[in-house]
Amino acid sequence: MSTNDILQTRRAPAALRAEIGGAVHCPGDPGYDAARSGFNLAIDQRPAAVAVPRHPKEVAAVMRFARREGLRVAPQRTGHNMGPLGYLGDSILLRTDAMDRVEIDATTRRARVGAGARWEDVLPAASELGLAGLHGSTPDVSIAGYSLGGGMGWYARKHGLAANRVTALEVVTPDGEIRCATPERDVELFWALRGGGGNFGVVTALEFELVPIESVYAGILFFPVERAGEVLHAWHEWTATAPEDVTSIGRILQFPPLPEVPEPMRGKSFALVEAVFLCGEEEATRLLEPLRGLGPAMDTFATQPPAGIAELHMDPRDPVPSDSAHAMLGELDATAIEALVAAAGAGSGSTLISVEIRHAGGALSRADDGAGALATLPGSYVFFAVGIADPALAEKTDADLDRVASALRPYEVGRYLNFVEERVDTAGFFPPAAAARLEAARETYDPDRLMHANHEIGAR
Repeated sequence: MSTNDILQTRRAPAALRAEIGGAVHCPGDPGYDAARSGFNLAIDQRPAAVAVPRHPKEVAAVMRFARREGLRVAPQRTGHNMGPLGYLGDSILLRTDAMDRVEIDATTRRARVGAGARWEDVLPAASELGLAGLHGSTPDVSIAGYSLGGGMGWYARKHGLAANRVTALEVVTPDGEIRCATPERDVELFWALRGGGGNFGVVTALEFELVPIESVYAGILFFPVERAGEVLHAWHEWTATAPEDVTSIGRILQFPPLPEVPEPMRGKSFALVEAVFLCGEEEATRLLEPLRGLGPAMDTFATQPPAGIAELHMDPRDPVPSDSAHAMLGELDATAIEALVAAAGAGSGSTLISVEIRHAGGALSRADDGAGALATLPGSYVFFAVGIADPALAEKTDADLDRVASALRPYEVGRYLNFVEERVDTAGFFPPAAAARLEAARETYDPDRLMHANHEIGAR
């Protein structure tokens, strides 16, 4: 008998709801399929039950119930990195959606958000105050999940990882205790959660610093995909002298022929340069001139408030079936760019939606005092590629991903937890001392492995 069957026969859904509180969906319930669905439609996650607690006490009830029933607990909000979870038949999927309160204190430049809050719940209000969070490339991702995994975004070269701007975490540990981890209290838990992911409990709220940014100069240069070699070589050379005030991406993007894609781009392919400048329009215009001088087909750069760049990267808002490849890269040479273009550019036959290289380094390479478990990221660039993984395209997508990843493999220096969408040994994400310390923290806070994190530390 499966775990789902055991749960159904031993604990009727009504009794489970009464004990946990909040919404509970069990296999066979009308709302179960919607509740278990995540962002990647290629993954069919089937947990023993889905719980939607409304506050930390209900999260603690989920923990106690799971322990008694021999189940595990897998926290999730949007499911943007759901692939590594694997089998969930022995786990309760704990959706944090209902815990989405947001508070912003302009005086202290801090935000306190529930675990269900997404970046789009914070960015507009903060932007009106001349403030910004260290958000990533899509506004509908969970702030908690993004930050616990590190959080590398548009201001990363200047301000580092979002995890290291977190100042407090409200967390329900596997023993059912509600704790507030800060630099002064539950210090080891505070350190481990900032970069170690959901291995140590369920984060129900977090507080983090906002940075003072009134405006940015940001946009995209669009070039025909046939010019990808010329454009990406120029961008790569340009990054060698770009100051830390600039975070940029060189990218090959193929827009699908869908009605929701604007007509000028629908079904077409481009080589892009995306960038965000924090140095003011006059200086940014000067810095951008070598790339703008290439003569883009479209130029969207403009001065705008921080909220204006929330969807600069044009990530899809609706769930899609997808597969991806990723690596942190060291210094690149012209051969690397040529190999990438040959693997994914015009004439390659690639069906991948997006193939990109992000400029890293800067503050991402420096560990500040008091940093969390993921203090820095290795390398100078970040590679990420994604393609459609529906049944008709999955085999071709896998082949295209393998080809592009192989082209850049000689330059790999590591990987970044939030971009890895498969089960791997997490020790490789961290320096040896940090990896050992994280495993010790897991033994302290979750010796029975109640937590089912997407990237498990000290898995057995």
